[in-house]
Amino acid sequence: MAEGGSMESAADRYQSTLDALSSLITKKSRADKSNKGGGYDLLFDYLKILELDEAIPQLKIIHVAGTKGKGSTCTFAESILRNCGFRTGLFTSPHLIDVRERFRLDGLEISEEKFLEYFWWCYDRLKEKTNDDVPMPTYFRFLALLAFKIFAAEQVDVAILEVGLGGRFDATNVVKNPIVCGISSLGYDHMEILGNTLGEIAGAKAGIFKHEIPAFTVPQADEAMHVLEEKASKLNVNLQVAHPLDANLLNGLKLALEVEHQYLNAGLAVALCSTWLRRTGHPIINFNQTGPLPEPFIMGLTTASLQGRAQIVPDIESPGNLVFYLDGAHSPESMEACARWFSLCTRDDNHLSNLNYQPQQHMDEGSKKDTAQVLLFNCMSVRDPQLLLPRLMRTCASHGVCFLKALFVPNISVYHKVGSRALPTVDPQVDLSWQFALQSAWETLMQSDKGGEPSNTDQACEEVKDDTGMSVTICKNSFVFSSLPSAIKWLRDTAQKDRFVHFQVLVTGSLHLVGDVLRLIKK
Repeated sequence: MAEGGSMESAADRYQSTLDALSSLITKKSRADKSNKGGGYDLLFDYLKILELDEAIPQLKIIHVAGTKGKGSTCTFAESILRNCGFRTGLFTSPHLIDVRERFRLDGLEISEEKFLEYFWWCYDRLKEKTNDDVPMPTYFRFLALLAFKIFAAEQVDVAILEVGLGGRFDATNVVKNPIVCGISSLGYDHMEILGNTLGEIAGAKAGIFKHEIPAFTVPQADEAMHVLEEKASKLNVNLQVAHPLDANLLNGLKLALEVEHQYLNAGLAVALCSTWLRRTGHPIINFNQTGPLPEPFIMGLTTASLQGRAQIVPDIESPGNLVFYLDGAHSPESMEACARWFSLCTRDDNHLSNLNYQPQQHMDEGSKKDTAQVLLFNCMSVRDPQLLLPRLMRTCASHGVCFLKALFVPNISVYHKVGSRALPTVDPQVDLSWQFALQSAWETLMQSDKGGEPSNTDQACEEVKDDTGMSVTICKNSFVFSSLPSAIKWLRDTAQKDRFVHFQVLVTGSLHLVGDVLRLIKK
């Protein structure tokens, strides 16, 4: 293992591994035509090189595609089957802080030791055997291959795979005989690759269906459901609709990811797990949809955990004054669901009792802090802010929540490099043109929502320097910070100055942003 020689420190060895992984990231845009399945058949060459062509058919797989909720569905399913006593493997994407989050064994991210062992086993063999005709796999394809290697070597009882993008040409779709397949909620996302209509998107997702393998989906729009049913019929797939979980089935306990739309994902997970158990010879006795769920199901659904989805984190530097509400919503539908969740959380004072701090001394009996809501936002430039920001703002407003300020920031994470544990240095020359476009869209939205005429945002804004010398562009309703750490510092300073205000910060628009914020505030 030359890359990980004995003279390297553990930290250096891990960094060299991340550098090797980063070398597999292509500079192609997501809309590049080769993303639509280009070189897909190469995956089968890689399987032979890694001796996985015979190992994968032995895995008992649950395979899940979808636009929204597929990661949550997989997380619920893993937790259920782990609580049923099975050794589980879970592959999800993206990661938020550390790439090892993508690979979970028995509910825990893979250890660094095992990750390094399996990574270099795969990487070295591929480096040795690939050539001009069969080049090294790209980033996500390598990670999917690595997941198969890990789960086969670790002899998991069940492997739960979240599709990365689409379905038909996804690297996880080398699986030919899963035990059961699932399609979570469908919506408009990655249209530059999957198509511009719900029907086209549904057709891409249905690419994971396999001949006579049962499949479940959630209630869908008619256009999408028609395509799913048509694709299922051609493959003689018994496609059933899993309805949202009835909270009464949890025997008085609360769903772990307690957001309205998560009951939809939980219902799908229950259907997938009960079918997996039945088809693998472990049927549940007296299982029905009217009485309480079996105890392992209840435990799984009420203890599952998924970072960056409806996650509430009090700031350790300003306990009681500053709380972050993190959700990686990045489609119009998920943005609306995120806004409803945030509005209900911030409106309901009872949620404070669930946080890991006690009220400060000035919160004596009978006193109550004012609250202020702040938006911390970024999204990828392939997204349309005109589809995201109005849904977010108006859904919040309909619940009585209005943002004091919106903060627009670039991500720390870069798409061409896998992040190390150390926070990267801030680029003083970062291009903020996208953040200015988001700010302009927000200012126009705020102005029009108040009944005013759209104004010239450029004339109404000014650029200043913060106390670290970084530039901040201030408009009436929003700021553009040139770095995320600067925005976090401003929030902390503001919370420190006004201790009688409870600041509630919604972080959304990008899972990369959510991960970067978590790295900073948990540091």
